[in-house]
Amino acid sequence: MYFNDHSPPHFHAIYGQYEAEILIKNGEILMGELPARVRSLVKEWTELYQIELQENWNLAREHEQLKRIPALE
Repeated sequence: MYFNDHSPPHFHAIYGQYEAEILIKNGEILMGELPARVRSLVKEWTELYQIELQENWNLAREHEQLKRIPALE
């Protein structure tokens, strides 16, 4: 997530040479691309931590410290 990033609420997922912007509301790719398996894992993680991601989006917009979100196990 980047401070003062554009709407809609999203985060950036980077995997090797791939990068995508992922919508917080549904885990769909807004822009960019990821391999199918990675896309599936990112979507699952987004669904698990949707509330935390939205909270971090709000913090980022206010230039506040983001909270750490656990990795997918």
